[in-house]
Amino acid sequence: MGELILLRHGETEWAREGRHTGRTDVPLTPKGEEQARALAPLLAGRRFALVLTSPAQRARRTAELAGLTGTETDERLWEWDYGAYEGRSTPEIREERPGWYLWRDGVIDGETVEQVGTRTDAVLERVRPALADGDVALAAHGHVLRVLTARRLGLPAGDGRLFRLDTGTLSALGTEHDQPVIASWNVPPS
Repeated sequence: MGELILLRHGETEWAREGRHTGRTDVPLTPKGEEQARALAPLLAGRRFALVLTSPAQRARRTAELAGLTGTETDERLWEWDYGAYEGRSTPEIREERPGWYLWRDGVIDGETVEQVGTRTDAVLERVRPALADGDVALAAHGHVLRVLTARRLGLPAGDGRLFRLDTGTLSALGTEHDQPVIASWNVPPS
């Protein structure tokens, strides 16, 4: 059984500013491109049976700069749809909703965490057969990958809150005694 390799895209201007970036297609910053290139040595020598990316340019560009080839886009890897909170930071949202917490309180006019979980369940179902043939890489976004991790581990989608994930990092989900486990998490390029 191969490992599920998760790449969170490199830095964007909005990520650096702490702005919720769901469906707005912002590019990587020069630092984000540097982060993506620096992931290549962590991927060297791996044979990928499947490589999927979010349709967002920041995820596709990260995969490209990290040296991943043969990528396919999967719409279900888009970041959480933040609805009315798109482009806004947590402090800005808390001016209107004191104490607001995404994982507990959700968003207005966007997706629920359960809807994100349903999308990631479908991605996991798609990659399952490929894992029998080798590693699978997913290049996507922080919150969607956190939800996907929770679901892979058999946890509720909302438990994605437990897995901090920085930009330009690599994580690996493997198995131990045929059970899903975290093999490595939030590893920055060296």
